[in-house]
Amino acid sequence: MERLFSSAPVPAHLRGAVMALGNFDGFHAGHQAVVDRAIAHARAQGRPVIVATFDPHPMRLFRPDTPPFRLTTLDQRQALFAAAGADAMLVFAFTPELAALDAAGFVALLRDDMGVAMVVTGEDFTFGKGRSGTVDTLRALGMAAQAVPPVCDESGQGISSSRIRDALKAGDCATATRLLTRPFAIAGVVQHGDKLGRTIGFPTANIDMGSYLRPAYGIYAVRGILPDGRVLDGAANLGIRPSFDPPKELMEPHFFDFAESLYDQQIAVQMIAYLRPEAKYDGLDPLMAQIARDCDDARQILAGTPYLA
Repeated sequence: MERLFSSAPVPAHLRGAVMALGNFDGFHAGHQAVVDRAIAHARAQGRPVIVATFDPHPMRLFRPDTPPFRLTTLDQRQALFAAAGADAMLVFAFTPELAALDAAGFVALLRDDMGVAMVVTGEDFTFGKGRSGTVDTLRALGMAAQAVPPVCDESGQGISSSRIRDALKAGDCATATRLLTRPFAIAGVVQHGDKLGRTIGFPTANIDMGSYLRPAYGIYAVRGILPDGRVLDGAANLGIRPSFDPPKELMEPHFFDFAESLYDQQIAVQMIAYLRPEAKYDGLDPLMAQIARDCDDARQILAGTPYLA
């Protein structure tokens, strides 16, 4: 799949595309419905499909002090869009200049500069300065456009990134997985740390949280996906490690029955189930005993949980 940027011309073979337009952070079931509709239109018309997203997220421009809230990186979104069947991902750089474009200017950017033939988006999508543009605005300005209604879960509630964030902040991995259609996954490069884990028999692969949303701090049953595609079961501490000094916020998965070095490799860690909150222990012996219990609990949960990519 090709990655395009709003600052560069769209290649000739991708002009005339149907564009799925949104932020698509998380690429949950509602986002998937929008992209599926765009793909269906494109295939019927013999056109390419571009999924557009925004980076940084518009909130970063308007409310820069907002705590981290991302559910996916650009690399994760690109892989998800490709798996859905899109031909390219286009990244809009959300700059002050883009934010200042009125609705007509944004439509001209899509139609004239990028050669977009049709836009498919969610019913609640807005664009242009002051969020003045809607799907009706697209049509009024001569752009073929279709809006996909919200997707609801079995309870009748609309599926949204906000619901997923709330679930993760509450430690509710099951709800997040159901709404996303896969487990929430933190991807990053394994860092060199203080290597305390290996001295107590539980080596960890430390990953910086970066711009990801911070789920509930605590201990999780997790699955790791390695660069070669191998899937490893494990248990992880997410938080600030209150038993160690100095505290440092990390995702620290320990993978069962695995002894290879992962330093400097890009891995993804799926959060399957929340086991308990973080706790501080008076010495290494009670800490090690609790970690062993956590690992036993995680093994039992993961043994009954099918792998979802």
